[in-house]
Amino acid sequence: MRTPLIAVSTDAKDFEKYTWHATPQPYLDAAVATAGVLPVLLPSLGEKLDLDSLLDTVDGVLVTGSKSNVYPELYGGEASEENGPYDHARDATTLPLIRKAVERGVPLLAICRGIQELNVALGGTLATEIHEREGAFDHRGPQDADQDTRFAIRQAVKVTPGGCLARIFDTSEVRVNSVHRQGVGMPAPLLQVEAVADDGTVEAVSVKDAPGFAIGVQWHPEYWAHRDSASARIFEAFGNAVRQHAARRNKADIAAE
Repeated sequence: MRTPLIAVSTDAKDFEKYTWHATPQPYLDAAVATAGVLPVLLPSLGEKLDLDSLLDTVDGVLVTGSKSNVYPELYGGEASEENGPYDHARDATTLPLIRKAVERGVPLLAICRGIQELNVALGGTLATEIHEREGAFDHRGPQDADQDTRFAIRQAVKVTPGGCLARIFDTSEVRVNSVHRQGVGMPAPLLQVEAVADDGTVEAVSVKDAPGFAIGVQWHPEYWAHRDSASARIFEAFGNAVRQHAARRNKADIAAE
């Protein structure tokens, strides 16, 4: 059987007089080397895309992190210069893609901005500038540090007993590299909280009664998937779900012939 394909979200960025559609390489490396799947970049073209045809073709969806934030008006908030930057083209692509992937049972892994998009897509809200809340940790990484320092594994999260992540990790606590300015505010009704930081910040969710793998994490397992066991387990579980979905679809196609 062919290597399963996954669609990977992209940011729309203006550079050298063009609009580029791109994603950071660590997500692609983790998809190939740890999940064992073939990533295909999905341009952020919004309504120009036939997402149903896409999901007929790919075997999974990876929604990546980004420097940009989900546009606040999409979840009842107010946009501000301080809360930016924004990426309207990405929002117009990922939110409907997430809803369709969940509905159709296509395996979905949403990371950092991705978990926030997952929450908004299903009707939740976001908490902006978490570090400004009383009693909250500063979840931002050091801006002037090198990438290894910025994405260092430095924070413990408590894993919800009996949940999807508990089965993946087989432990009640795991250390992660959570790097973010905002996060889940009011969880969407369809979401189950899978992990929280010691200050109560939601760090992982899953979709309740989803027909397929559907998990979002606020931290960055892609960065250390090549050497950290907990990070690797997330991508391995996603890869296994993608292969199972591909096998079921292949079996159905053969039966229909």
